[in-house]
Amino acid sequence: MFLRLAHQHRQFVQDLVMNLQALAVVLERRGYPASCYTCGDQMNSASFMVSLGDNHLIRFLVSDYGITWTEMRDDRELMKLEGAEAISQLDELADLVKQSMQTDTGSKTLVRSIKVPKVDGKLEIDYR
Repeated sequence: MFLRLAHQHRQFVQDLVMNLQALAVVLERRGYPASCYTCGDQMNSASFMVSLGDNHLIRFLVSDYGITWTEMRDDRELMKLEGAEAISQLDELADLVKQSMQTDTGSKTLVRSIKVPKVDGKLEIDYR
């Protein structure tokens, strides 16, 4: 049972890393400085960062040891979330990107007031 859980966790981390890479590409194409770095080719950890302007930075770290969302403005930490709450906040960012792509008003506004949504399921990001 524990080996199965360990395998599922590794799969989850790999899926999350792939989604972070896709999100970084989409944000870059939308004009936001974004990056997603992985260590090695096994995709078992990643460091994702995006600058949303006005000294507003988001950092998302994922590894076998944990998942962390950190939001900063003017080099001050505004919010730090871990685990499911961090993933929910990442999903909120992905939804904002999707909405801005659908409305595409030409403006570069992704950020609205940030709130921590309730966890409601598995993270799936589709950037078509």
